[in-house]
Order: sequence, then C-alpha cells, then structure tokens
Amino acid sequence: MNGAKQPLKSLDDALTQLLGYAEPLTGVEQVSTFAADGRVLMCDVVSALQVPPHDNSSMDGYAVRCADLADLKQPLPVSQRIAAGSAGSALAPMSVARIFTGAPMPAGADAVVMQEDCVVQPDGQVLVQVAPQPGQWLRRAGEDILLGAKILSKGERLTPASLGLAASIGMNQLSVARCPRVALFSSGDELVMPGDVPAEQMQPGALYNSNRFFLRALLQRMGCEVSDLGIVPDRFEATVAALQDAAQQHDLILTSGGVSVGEEDHIKPAVQSLGQLDLWQIAMKPGKPFAYGRVADAHFIGLPGNPVSSFVTFLLLVRPFLLRLQGVFDVAPKFIAVNTHFTMARADKRREFLRAKRNAAGGLDVFANQSSGVLTSAVWGDGLVDNPAGCTIAAGDSVRFIPFSELLA
Repeated sequence: MNGAKQPLKSLDDALTQLLGYAEPLTGVEQVSTFAADGRVLMCDVVSALQVPPHDNSSMDGYAVRCADLADLKQPLPVSQRIAAGSAGSALAPMSVARIFTGAPMPAGADAVVMQEDCVVQPDGQVLVQVAPQPGQWLRRAGEDILLGAKILSKGERLTPASLGLAASIGMNQLSVARCPRVALFSSGDELVMPGDVPAEQMQPGALYNSNRFFLRALLQRMGCEVSDLGIVPDRFEATVAALQDAAQQHDLILTSGGVSVGEEDHIKPAVQSLGQLDLWQIAMKPGKPFAYGRVADAHFIGLPGNPVSSFVTFLLLVRPFLLRLQGVFDVAPKFIAVNTHFTMARADKRREFLRAKRNAAGGLDVFANQSSGVLTSAVWGDGLVDNPAGCTIAAGDSVRFIPFSELLA
C-alpha cells in the first residue's frame, strides 16, 4: 500500500476482492427451530415424510363421491363426521360425510362440497345444490412436500417461512453456521455518548456518537455476536492497543472513523503496524474512505466516520462480507427499475448512491441534501438510487433502486 498513489478501486472490484477474503467460518451450531430466524443453514434439510400426509379437505363441508350426485334433487344421508386430526372410514355409497378443514378424506370420496352449497333437510339428510367436479376443494397428499424432497438448502439464510416449513416436517432443531464474532469501536476525540453530556453542555466541535448505535443494530440484524469496545481516543498507541485486544477473540474488527488521511486518523498506520491493509479507498459516494485488512487472525474493516458514509458502506460492503462469512453464496442485493421524479443535472466522477423514496405516484423522489453527514436522509428515504459515475439524471429516467427492505432484511 506504499509508494505511488493508487487509483481508486471501483465498488464492484472492491466487493469481489472483499468477498474473496471472506472464507466461511468453521463451526456448526444446533439451535432450536424457534431461534433460527436469520441464521444460515449448514446442511440440506430433506423431508422424511410427505406434506400433507393424506388427501384432505380445504373447506368445511361434505365429502362426496361425484358419481353419486347425478341427481341434485335427491338428498343424501350423512354417514359419518370427520374432524381434523381424526380418520374416517370408507364413504358408504350414496351418502356424504360431514368433513372439516384439514380432515383426511375418506376412501371413495373424490370431492368436497362446501357447506354454503348444501342445505340440511329436516330429517338430517343433505341436499347438494351445486354439482362438484372431481378434486374440488381437496389438498392432495404431498402437494406441498414430497417424501425425500430437499426443502431447504445449505447456505440458505432462514426466514420465518423457512422455520415454518422445517417445522412442518418435524424439525425441532437446525444445523446453522456459528455467529460471526465482531468487535466494534469508534475513533474520534470529538465523539460523546448520548447520556454522558446534556445537549446544552456539549463543547464546541463535540458530536454525539450516532454511528455506534446504527452499526451495532445492523450487526445484530446480521446475527453477529457484538463486543462493543466503545470510543478509542485519537492516538496511535491507543488505536494499536484497541486493535490488538479486539483481534484476540473476534472474527472481524469493525471500526468507524479514523480511516481518512488526516494527521489524527490513526487507523491505517495502526493496522499496517500489526498486520496488513489490502483495500484502501473506493470510487463511491458516499463512502470513499473504506478500508479492509487483517490484524493477526481477525479481519479488519474500517468505515468512514460520516454517518451516511458509514451506513451505506455497511449495507453495500460489510453486509455481503458477513453473509459470505456465514456461508451464503448469493449476497448481491436485488434492485428494481423505477422512474425518477427528480432531476440531477450534475454528474459525479464516482458511482453515487442517492437516498430516495417511492412516492404515491410510484416514482422516486430524492432527498434534497445528499451530504454524507445528513443521517436524516437515511431515515426519510426507503432506499438507494445506484447512479453510475459520470451520469446525470432527468425526470422520468429509469434508474436502479435498491430498497432498504432488501438491504436491512
């Protein structure tokens, strides 16, 4: 990293390089299916049964044999009653079975007539008013899951629906990747923790440490075990000591601030004194001062100090890195094409990520102030416009929009 000034690396190249360093963590944990939301599977889940196990009714009504209903004017007797969780006997000829949603179909029955299409006669017999078709209102055995089917794949990040699917085949525990252990600290003498100093007593130049709050929350959303090491003073020796301590028991050291090129930015020389720095500065806006390296056996990622820069670089670079550490292969966020309802006449030489929001007309509005220090833009917006370097935007243009719902899932 020494010598002549290196050109800024593109975001795509930086991400490719970063993911190349993200060897999946070793270690598997068995966790309750209840507690597995957001975790990453370490083995395929294969069903030892079919779901549903039997043909069953999808309606409250009457199980019938369609051939018995050639004459809709003839009421038929109710030969049995079948509730969910019970099993009936074979359907007697020229009869119907009272059946409830989820109950197994009796042998011989080939359709269900919902109760709204039937009239119960005074003598208890049932008059079917609408001729059924074979298979009507039935859930076929195995239509959801077949015996031996792979229902979830290794490397898949589990969702609430995934947990329900696993439970439907009897899985009360799942094998998942262990959680990444992440040490988090901020750098900057200007930083003050909320609650330590009242707003009216803040000194000139002091700032409340907002980055620490959203970075910790983002890490926890990613399933990480977070060690919050607080605020490290703007001194080289203190930075070295913090990095050495963090490298002992963590997979990743994540810092905020101190990765620029000022005299009080000590992260870069401190990392180089202890290990190596492989990535330094990216051609993106916001987020140019991004760094990756190693300290002993721990990965190191340094994020910019400006809050929007820190927020955006986490979403676009740290998030996929953490997913890959947990064994997820498909880490690229999904974008959608949306038409703009704003104009940006001045192109930037870097790839720019604009905080924007869908409006009632289905188009995109952009936050007026795109400064990297204006965290309000990330709260107001519901996603990022990915605008290539050198491109202007006219109202009505189709742009790539990455919703925050995709990046914060």
